[in-house]
Amino acid sequence: MEKQIDIPHTQIVLAFVSTCIEATARTLDVPYNEVYDRMKRLGIIEKYIYPNYEVLHTESRENIVLDMVACMNEWEARL
Repeated sequence: MEKQIDIPHTQIVLAFVSTCIEATARTLDVPYNEVYDRMKRLGIIEKYIYPNYEVLHTESRENIVLDMVACMNEWEARL
């Protein structure tokens, strides 16, 4: 019988955040740390990805990337 590994919800969400950052960076053809810094500066990770994880993680990677790029552009336009 295989032993099931229980991963804490926080680690699952953090892995999802990482996926959002990396996929967005690949699409924009920039280093992932640039996207991370941009999202961190705008508060997207704490104010958008974390609170909306339950909905966001059901979307396709393509839709998530489109959403992340649009969110960054909209939030930067407000500054």
